[in-house]
Amino acid sequence: MIDDVTELPAEIDTTRPHAARIYDYYLGGKNHFAADRETADKVLQSWPSARVGAREQRAFLGRAVRYLTAEVGIRQFLDIGAGLPTTNNVHEIAQRSAPESRVVYVDNDPLVLAHARALLTSTRAGRTGYIHADLRDPARILADQATREIIDFSQPVALILVGLLHLIPDEDNPAQVIAELLAALAPGSYLLASQVTGDFDEGGMATMARTFRGAGMRGQLRELSDFAELAFKGLDLVPPGVVLVSEWRADDPCPTLKPAEVGCYGGLARKQA
Repeated sequence: MIDDVTELPAEIDTTRPHAARIYDYYLGGKNHFAADRETADKVLQSWPSARVGAREQRAFLGRAVRYLTAEVGIRQFLDIGAGLPTTNNVHEIAQRSAPESRVVYVDNDPLVLAHARALLTSTRAGRTGYIHADLRDPARILADQATREIIDFSQPVALILVGLLHLIPDEDNPAQVIAELLAALAPGSYLLASQVTGDFDEGGMATMARTFRGAGMRGQLRELSDFAELAFKGLDLVPPGVVLVSEWRADDPCPTLKPAEVGCYGGLARKQA
């Protein structure tokens, strides 16, 4: 954990929790502050398996990236809401199968910026980049110099929105944002997304959502059908479709987790030619 904040950039507000740092805390990372841990621990009171949900979401991301590189042949990734660098980052997974893979990471936490530029190194054949931006400004993301230098938009791209959509309420018009991002991608591109849900523990997850709002963070839980409509409308879903992240092409075919422990849907879909 980070407790000495004297050498941090001034733009990092350590008194307010941030979703990326809370997620890092649940994954066992060290890039979080007291305010992040306090909010994260309050969430655990209403959703005791929050760490399980975070780990399963991260594992889902890894399986999907492996599928995209090894089975589909995707070599470009735009990871928005990337969070803090940890083990098995997107570029590490992709470049293991295809060293020439290129990845652009996007996040709006200045601490992510500080760590990403130091830690997200690439293979010699590939490239990685990081930009400080928000999903709600897709034009800024698409026009950024790093995006344009690394991503060839005439070729298929995997757009990654994992661990992000439940932080974007409907009043921010996420459907329009997703549509604008997808419009910039070539046919044959993919969208990978996840969404925390209250379908299996409505009371506990609603309490969790109130905890986040009380800490100054906005968001929205969504039912299965609402998430599928938001993220994948007009796209071709890759089997098994939209399911719990723990069930998406799981390495272990025998489920050992209860749906309420996971509490998160995920899916992967292809933009039609």
